[in-house]
Amino acid sequence: MQVITDVDVRFVRIFALVGEAIAGATHALLTGDREVAKQLVRQDEVIDALTDEIAAIAQAALQGAEGTVEERRTLIAVLRMLPDLERNGDLAEHIARRAARGLGAEMSPRSRGLVERMGEVAAMIWRATADGFAERISSATHIEDLDDELDDLHVTLTAELVAGTVPLPVAIELAMVARFYERFGDHAVNLAKRLANLIAGDTTAPRTGAD
Repeated sequence: MQVITDVDVRFVRIFALVGEAIAGATHALLTGDREVAKQLVRQDEVIDALTDEIAAIAQAALQGAEGTVEERRTLIAVLRMLPDLERNGDLAEHIARRAARGLGAEMSPRSRGLVERMGEVAAMIWRATADGFAERISSATHIEDLDDELDDLHVTLTAELVAGTVPLPVAIELAMVARFYERFGDHAVNLAKRLANLIAGDTTAPRTGAD
């Protein structure tokens, strides 16, 4: 079914863009590269446009009663995955916005190290999620394990900020950044669970923890 191919091509493209965005936003934050950060903020518009295209293609095919039962189930699953996919693009963009404002220069050495590791784990989670979709294999357990590390880092960074190692305005912004990484992991877990359901032939939506 050509519709499935068209959707997959766009899905893979979004995965690549979001992966580039989360890695690039972390790098820009740590290095103070404001120009790269601004480019990543603008790039989020491409992600949003591709998301809209996928939704339109899938909805048109479903309304036209095209394809086999399995193909229609795939399209339904894709529509359910889109919010988590698009949301992670937004979260990477939020981090890039902080980088564009020069937040990285205000971080303490300890908070800088924790943010660097959160960025690394977020990128690892996203690669595993993207590979799982491309190859149609379930990697939910591995992704959940990585997400647990991201949650632990979130707690550790929050404690560091509460300890008063940076000025209060900076601490507030860094707390938001930590939250963005933590939510990024949650949305990746949601995607992995939905993919596992699709592989298993289950059309019901899994319980999710991300908003």
